[in-house]
Amino acid sequence: MEMTPREYQQYVQQMAKKSPIIKDTLLAFVIGGAICVLGQLIQNGWAAAGLGKQAAGTATSCSLVFLSALLTGLNLYNKIARYGGAGTLVPITGFANAVVSPAIDFKSEGFITGMAAKMFLVAGPVIVFGTIASVLYGIAIMLFDLA
Repeated sequence: MEMTPREYQQYVQQMAKKSPIIKDTLLAFVIGGAICVLGQLIQNGWAAAGLGKQAAGTATSCSLVFLSALLTGLNLYNKIARYGGAGTLVPITGFANAVVSPAIDFKSEGFITGMAAKMFLVAGPVIVFGTIASVLYGIAIMLFDLA
């Protein structure tokens, strides 16, 4: 069967599954919001345990990273991400998942050439560009005396 490129594009559009954008957006909002509520509860718990506001915030970040890594290792984070989509990627838990997942996937290649080398495959660019952005921001603050 001969098709022109335009006919082929029309055919593909007819056959493609329509994306449920409203449902996906709502699920991302609910799951991402639930992660944030969990983070707030953890922070309140650390504050109730006697930590100051800044220390409780740091402990909360560490707790969320630990929980995300644990859930990724137990293959539960990916199940949550199937429903929550971007809601699981945006918080700090998504970053932890992006570091732990490749480490688990490549552990069979060895500790150095597998886990250690591939661990930052996804998260590496985020770290690099985040570091560069923070340095540039610091220079701008220093030059314009905004501090």
